[in-house]
Amino acid sequence: MMANLAAVHACAAGDVASVITNTWNSVRTQVQSIVNNVVFPVLDVILVVLLFVKIAGLYLDYRKHGQLEWAPLAIIFGGLLFSLTAPLYIWSII
Repeated sequence: MMANLAAVHACAAGDVASVITNTWNSVRTQVQSIVNNVVFPVLDVILVVLLFVKIAGLYLDYRKHGQLEWAPLAIIFGGLLFSLTAPLYIWSII
């Protein structure tokens, strides 16, 4: 009887990958919908607000010191472009 119980646990433990794969396949469309319609737009809004704040700060720094630092603005803009275009290709990668 103990051998039968051990065999059942061994078979169940070997089937974990297929259980995870089946679960992912069944909820994939829901996850994609939530990420595309909620997560990415929230990130986009945060990055746009941060971009405008950084532009205002750059303007004030330019008026005060007469020079511009472009790197932070370029990084935020690059992140915004990535966040805007990610739903088009991120699901083919995953």
